[in-house]
Amino acid sequence: MKKIILSSLVVLGLSTAAFAQAATDFVAVDTDANGGISLAEAQVAWPDLTEDQFKAADVDASGELSADEYTALMAAAPAN
Repeated sequence: MKKIILSSLVVLGLSTAAFAQAATDFVAVDTDANGGISLAEAQVAWPDLTEDQFKAADVDASGELSADEYTALMAAAPAN
């Protein structure tokens, strides 16, 4: 699963700027505590995150990032 997400992010040209403030955990980003991270919640933590980048990370196309998808996204993010 991580290879798919990493490949998608590379293809979409995910920039380091999108993860400049990415020092937060899943619970902190999931502000409505519903167990998933919406695009709006993700963009609060990473204002430069695009909808295409978010969709690439949303492997099951649920419209939200699960904890596993979030973890894979963070693992694929370029180091600051």
